[in-house]
Amino acid sequence: MDAERTKVAELEANHRALSRELASSKAVELDKRRELVNASDEMEKMRMKHSREVMELEMEIQKRAREIRELTEELRLAKEDLERERETVSTLRATVSHQSTAHVTLNAQINALQAEKSALQTQLDAATSAVSQQTLDQVSANRRIAELEAEAREAEMVRRKLHNMVQELKGNIRVFCRVRPVLPHDLTSPPAGLRRSGSSSGNSPNPDEQEKGAVADIAFPDKRDHKEIVLASSSSSAMGNERKEVHNFSFDRVFEPESTQSDVFEEISLLAQSCVDGYNVCIFAYGQTGSGKSFTMEGGASEATMGMIPRAVSEVFRAAQALKSKGWEYKMEGQFLEIYNETINDLLGKGEFDKKKHEIKHDKTASSASTRVTDVNVMPLHTPREVTALLRLANSRRTVAATLMNERSSRSHSVFTLRISGSNEHTGERCEGSLNLVDLAGSERLNSSGAAGDKERLKETQNINRSLSALGDVIAALGEKGEKGEKHIPYRNSKLTYLLQNSLSGNSKTLMILNLSPLAAHLSESLTSLRFATKVNNTTIGTAKKQLRGSS
Repeated sequence: MDAERTKVAELEANHRALSRELASSKAVELDKRRELVNASDEMEKMRMKHSREVMELEMEIQKRAREIRELTEELRLAKEDLERERETVSTLRATVSHQSTAHVTLNAQINALQAEKSALQTQLDAATSAVSQQTLDQVSANRRIAELEAEAREAEMVRRKLHNMVQELKGNIRVFCRVRPVLPHDLTSPPAGLRRSGSSSGNSPNPDEQEKGAVADIAFPDKRDHKEIVLASSSSSAMGNERKEVHNFSFDRVFEPESTQSDVFEEISLLAQSCVDGYNVCIFAYGQTGSGKSFTMEGGASEATMGMIPRAVSEVFRAAQALKSKGWEYKMEGQFLEIYNETINDLLGKGEFDKKKHEIKHDKTASSASTRVTDVNVMPLHTPREVTALLRLANSRRTVAATLMNERSSRSHSVFTLRISGSNEHTGERCEGSLNLVDLAGSERLNSSGAAGDKERLKETQNINRSLSALGDVIAALGEKGEKGEKHIPYRNSKLTYLLQNSLSGNSKTLMILNLSPLAAHLSESLTSLRFATKVNNTTIGTAKKQLRGSS
């Protein structure tokens, strides 16, 4: 038993020893397996790494192969470029060789141009010197021009003063006398002589009793100054004796029948200049119907027969244009009125006559006086041609009627007014002037006009004579005022004198053109007109004043 126990003990000891060895072997085996797994993992990693390296090497090989191809292509292109460059070099060498020859030629040209440049530089220096001298001369000339312009403006002011002095010496109211020529329709039979006697103003026979077409005995003894006119008349006394009378008249200027429109205007052209200088001017034609007033004032269609209105306006435009160089700028406007039976009509209007009531307004300031008429058309004027069109329009509306004195007699007064305003930018001076050109209605008496049997013609003639009488009264009163001082001037006695108030006063220059018929049948009317004109000519109305305008 003990032995068994010993064996059993040994066996148990062996069993335990084997169990420990088995446990130890298992532990070793686990370690080995663990090492094997680790080795497998390491091998897998190495295989993967090797695969990547192989792949990278293959890619590198492909890259190198691609680079080789690119380099091969570049080499080919480089060889081609090199070949082209060699050809270019060859061409350039040929060009250089050619250019060398050209260079030699250019050098020669450069030398020639340098010599030319030297010559031009010399000329430039001379030209520069000349330009400098011319600049100095121009500065001196500009200074001289400025001095001359200042002198011209001063001379223009002196001219204006001297011009006005000359007009004042001639008289601020002047009278011209014009005898019209015998016209074909005046003669029904050849006149017995160049002059035939008429009747005196005291014993005037009926014109119908005289031989129509007989020329009055009119003489012009003053052949040098043309200032005298002499009319001779004869009549029978109660004893049957022939009585002769000689009537002498003297005026500022007398125009014979052969005088032209140009001759008449030459004497009054300076008055147009006065308008531009800033004065009021009034020129009116007076005389019996058929004596040539309308022809004198408005004239005919040709340049030679142009009347005083278009000529005066043209002269005003010419004078205004001449003064532009001295700094003057002018604006002009015109109106054309008719006074018929003491009613003012607008000859430039569009409506019917007598439909509008036109009123005369006088505006007076310390330096100027102006007249305006309400509700009339005032036309701006830029050229003399516009005045011609304006006259044509006015004439188409003018009131005319038949009388014994003239087949188409003007039965109204016409008043053309040209207003002028000027300013000088250099001196700051401003002025305003007006030119009134008046064609008065016929001045014949009732028994001469044949109007006594016609109420309408009678009214016309009475109004005409009343306004002409008022004109004479105004002029006479102005003369008395000049001699005696303050005196009432009856401007309001007629529309004509009230309209022309500022152009008849002492502040204006007035000219009356007396028109006479050369016929013996009209001798009595002519003597009446001559006596009225003499009364006007003997009147002194003072000194004209320049119309100034305040600075705006």
